[in-house]
Amino acid sequence: MILQSLNILNYRNIREASLEFAPKLNCFVGLNGQGKTNVLDAIYLLSFAKSAFTSQDSLNITHGEEMALVQGDYSLSLEGRAGEGFTISCGLRRGVKKQFRKDKKDYPRLIDHIGLIPLVMISPSDQQLIDEGSDERRRFMDVVISQLDRKYLDCLTKYNALLKQRNALLKQLADKYPSPLQGELEGAALLEVLEWQMVEPAEYIFHARTEFFAAFEPYFAKVYEHIAPSLEGRDGERLEVPQLRYISQLQDRDLRDAYVRTRQRDLILGWTSQGIHKDDLDMRLGEYPLKQVGSQGQQRTFVLALKLAQSLYIGKPILLLDDIFDRLDSERVERIVEMVQGDEFGQIFITDTDRQHLTEILKPNDNAKIFHVENGQIE
Repeated sequence: MILQSLNILNYRNIREASLEFAPKLNCFVGLNGQGKTNVLDAIYLLSFAKSAFTSQDSLNITHGEEMALVQGDYSLSLEGRAGEGFTISCGLRRGVKKQFRKDKKDYPRLIDHIGLIPLVMISPSDQQLIDEGSDERRRFMDVVISQLDRKYLDCLTKYNALLKQRNALLKQLADKYPSPLQGELEGAALLEVLEWQMVEPAEYIFHARTEFFAAFEPYFAKVYEHIAPSLEGRDGERLEVPQLRYISQLQDRDLRDAYVRTRQRDLILGWTSQGIHKDDLDMRLGEYPLKQVGSQGQQRTFVLALKLAQSLYIGKPILLLDDIFDRLDSERVERIVEMVQGDEFGQIFITDTDRQHLTEILKPNDNAKIFHVENGQIE
C-alpha cells in the first residue's frame, strides 16, 4: 500500500498543503512544534478514522476555522496503475459528525474501514507501553490483530459492551445488597446471562492473541537483535537479552467456571475480576522487569523493537516514525534506518529535528524525499 499524495486543509496548524510522496522514504525535518507530527497524524487519521492524539475531532480543526479536510490518494502498487488505487477523505466540521469516505462513498460504519490501510505509528508516547498499566499493552495487541482480523474487532467490541453491562450490574447489586454473601440476589440470573454471552467472544479473543503472540515473538527477537546486537559479559553470558511473554487468565482456567467461582467477590469489588480484559504482556531484560532495570535507552530500544516487529507481522504497512531517535546513540539510529529501508518494510514517513547525520543517511536513496516544515508550511 502506497500513499501517493496527501491534501490537507485546516488540520491543526497546517492551513493548506498538497504533498506528493516517494514510494519508500519520506522525511519531515524541522524544529519542534512546527507541524511535522501533524502531517503524520493526518496520515494516521486516514487509516484509523481518528487522530492518534485526541478523541475530540473538533480539536484537530485549525483554531478560528469551522472545518478541516484531509484527503489521501492510495495505490496498491509502486507504479500506481489505473484502477489499482482509491481515495480516502475525512471532513471535519464543528458541531457536526465527521464525514469519512472511500471514493466519495460514506462508510455505513467507521469500523468497516479499519484494516483497509494497514499502518503502524511509532512515537515517544509509546513509552506508555512500559510506564502505564496493562490497558496500554492490551491496546497494542488489539490494534495489531484488528487490522488483520475483522471478527476479532467485532468480538472485542461485543465483549467490552458486555463487560460494561456486567460491571454496572455488579455495582447496582452491591449498592442494593450491602452484604452480598447473604441470601439470593434478584440480579443473579441476569449476571449469569451476561457471563454466558461474554464467554464466546472472550475465547475467540484469547485464541487470537495466543496465535498472534506465537507468530509475533520471533519478529520481535529478530528486530531487537538487529537494533542492539547481543553483547557478552566477562563470563561469556549474553547481556541485554529481551524477554516477552503473553499472560492471560484463560491459560489455566475455564472462564465460565471462573465467573461462577468469583461472582460473590466481584459483587464486593463492584467490578469483573476475571476475563481477557486482564491480559498483559510481560516485558523483561533477562530475568528482571524491564521497567525496573532498563535504562532509558534500553527501554526505548525495547519499545522500538515491539513496534517495528508489529510492522513485520502485519506485512509492509505504512510506517510512521515520529521523533523516535532521541536518547538513542547514533549507531542504533543508523541500524534502525538501515532496517526500514529494506525490502521487508513498506512506505516510511519519518520526522526529526534537523540532525545532519539522519539527512545524510537518507540523501543517497533515490526513493526518498525530504520535506522541510516550518510554522505549518511544508516544502
